Amino acid sequence: MADLKGVNLAMQTPFDGEGAIDFATYEKLIEDYIAAGVQGLVFGAGTGQHPYLTEAECTRLYETGIRQVAGRVNVICQTSALNMDEVIRRSQHAERAGADALMILPPYLEGPADDDGLYDFYRELDAAVGIDIVGYNIPQATGIAVSVPLLERLKGLRNYRWIKDSAGDFTTHQEYLQTGIDVLNGCDTTTFAALTAGTKGVIWGAANYMPREAAELFSLITAREFEAALVLWQKMLPSLLFIWRNPYVPAVLRAAQLRGFGTGNVRRPLHRLTAAQDAALQKALEPLMG
Repeated sequence: MADLKGVNLAMQTPFDGEGAIDFATYEKLIEDYIAAGVQGLVFGAGTGQHPYLTEAECTRLYETGIRQVAGRVNVICQTSALNMDEVIRRSQHAERAGADALMILPPYLEGPADDDGLYDFYRELDAAVGIDIVGYNIPQATGIAVSVPLLERLKGLRNYRWIKDSAGDFTTHQEYLQTGIDVLNGCDTTTFAALTAGTKGVIWGAANYMPREAAELFSLITAREFEAALVLWQKMLPSLLFIWRNPYVPAVLRAAQLRGFGTGNVRRPLHRLTAAQDAALQKALEPLMG
């Protein structure tokens, strides 16, 4: 079983000005993020623009990233796809390449939405791999919510040991914790509350632009230094509120660029922030710049 506690940074995929993956910057970012103190990296995450990458590009990202990490931190590969055979193929390849865990979305476009259908989906994947599966609850993007009764069933599978919860419903998040499964928070704005409530770790997109602060927050809360953690959290919160209420990936990548991490480029069909949004983002980042 993988130990995924701590900050698992949902890593950006850096692009050059023409929209091609900038692998030199990718390798540099891996070094920068490990040096910042995070406990894990997630390759092919939503923040990494997974929906707009080809399978071949994802494969190269996994292989390059795992080789660069060389066991220094955990590696989670998102292997989601709409075609079942492709999900299995991607997952098995990531496992062979050396991933510690797989993050897999439910079948989010006209697939089964009932508990039995979702359970069967994950049961088939579970039988096809031999490393940890991180389920993913993000109903605002998929239209599918992982119910607490379904999670109780899923945790009985051999490899389904974690769930990333990005919904932002803190009541459901705490119900997840009551099941005994290991939960990773994925909603930026509830991170402080989730970690103090007993969540083992995070898969965090905003850590792309504040990796040191993210690692420090986890360390402070783990040490039960809540007053110092809250002071740090108040510096982080304005930008977290901004990215949550604005185009998420473009905002995270622009914030990262402003703080010296990556190129800030997005891939079509995503767009950069407007001038007004960019100015508001820079204002929200000011508490972190001091």
